[in-house]
Amino acid sequence: MSTAWSPPPALGRGGFLTNQWVIALTVTMATFMEVLDTSIANVSLPHIAGSLSVSTDESTWVLTSYLVSNAIVLPLSGWMSNLIGRKRYYMLCVLLFTISSALCGFATSLGQLIFFRVLQGIGGGGLQPSEQAILVDTFPPQKRGMAMAVYGMAILCAPILGPTLGGWITDNYSWRWIFYINVPVGCLSLFLSGLVLRDPPYLTAARAKLRSRPFQMDYIGLSLLALGLGALEVVFDKGQQEDWFASRFIVILAATSVFALIAAVVWELRHPQPIINLRLLKERNFLFCGITVFFVFGVLYGSTVLLPQMLQLLMGYSATKAGLVLSPAGFFTMLEMPLIGFLLGRRVDARWIIIAGLLTVATACLWMSQLNLFVAPLQVVLPRVVQTLGAGMLWVPINTAAYIYIAKDQTNNAAGLFNLIRNEGSSIGVAMVTTLLFRRTQAHQVTLVSHITALNPQATARLEQMKQWSQSVSGDPVAAGHVALHTLYGQVQQQASALAYLDMFRLFAILTVLTIPLVLLMRRSVAEKGPAAVH
Repeated sequence: MSTAWSPPPALGRGGFLTNQWVIALTVTMATFMEVLDTSIANVSLPHIAGSLSVSTDESTWVLTSYLVSNAIVLPLSGWMSNLIGRKRYYMLCVLLFTISSALCGFATSLGQLIFFRVLQGIGGGGLQPSEQAILVDTFPPQKRGMAMAVYGMAILCAPILGPTLGGWITDNYSWRWIFYINVPVGCLSLFLSGLVLRDPPYLTAARAKLRSRPFQMDYIGLSLLALGLGALEVVFDKGQQEDWFASRFIVILAATSVFALIAAVVWELRHPQPIINLRLLKERNFLFCGITVFFVFGVLYGSTVLLPQMLQLLMGYSATKAGLVLSPAGFFTMLEMPLIGFLLGRRVDARWIIIAGLLTVATACLWMSQLNLFVAPLQVVLPRVVQTLGAGMLWVPINTAAYIYIAKDQTNNAAGLFNLIRNEGSSIGVAMVTTLLFRRTQAHQVTLVSHITALNPQATARLEQMKQWSQSVSGDPVAAGHVALHTLYGQVQQQASALAYLDMFRLFAILTVLTIPLVLLMRRSVAEKGPAAVH
């Protein structure tokens, strides 16, 4: 089956409100705020816990509740767009996201905040797939790369800016304002969306066809997906905190997730009108792009978690200073994105740009694995800039290659499934980092401690030096001995943690390189000029 691209009906009339780039900027606005909300609350958790009189562990449900509801809604967005219309569904998501953001700021208890964050995740979960589908339908193939560049700036830059912006707002105002800032942006996005968005003819016809039949919904598929994805997200987010499979809670959730997801796959493949169309994975480019983006976002989100922690916990940076070190990377990515979109518009094969991006990300990760605790801020900025430049070379071409052979009437379903894969890659990347970092720190600590013995002249000399310095300050030789041992142990812990961070960066480099063969298995991905056929 092949479907030729044709412009949405509103675009043919011309004018500012029907300009393709106005549409792109309108839908990107709300998506940027939604992606920002996945990371902006991280640095504010201690303030939220203190304000609501709960423990820090309890406050982490503010993050978990959002991620769970977000993950459940992502694969349903295609079906909902077909059922009620994509414009209506998108605007409904923006409205729910905006209202729930305001309610999160007004929350007076942890229970209220978690409930409102669930609503916020439900609204936010439909924004990214809807925006991707809108851009694919609005822009012809030869301009689609530039459109995805605009979208990519939101997806890649928002997680980088989130912790910095969240820390600054919390330090200078209140944690409530990290939610209030969504309200004016959401209202503006809602107003502009009502003016510029139109459903394409094929989607209008599909909705009319659905409405002509008795209402049917895949309740079993929906229930299995919601149960499986919700349980899986809680496992990822709470696994390290609960000691993984040593916890009965995690074991039950993991077993529930595996059973529900396997049952969901079997059911959806057999259902004539599934909630999520897994048959799209038969298309080679879509499958391999999905696997690639799964690993790439695991690496990128894992790095985004690692670097601020390393700077703050081991190198003494404040949250604001750590953000200032990491933020320049987002600026360079914004400059790069239009260039990548231009190259794709000039019929450069997306596969070669993807490979170049993977090699760049891998090189940056290897560079980071050479850092130490005494590097200057610029020595951290440079490899991070290189890494995000590599990410910018990946996002637009991957989206171009993924959708180029997808039939137009499956755009909504493909966008929901693709964003689900990306979201799970990010969650697994963060969970993997948290767990392996802790375990590698323990392994390095055991190794380092084994060298601190009375038979090691360097260790005994260092301990004696610390003891003499402490005694010169306190005048108590017994207390000086205890202080020296405590100081030496603290240095061992610090070095063990530093080595564990470097191990993670090496692992990221390896994972990135291992995805390159997948790109070589894809079909040629060039945006043809004119009304290109999509098979």
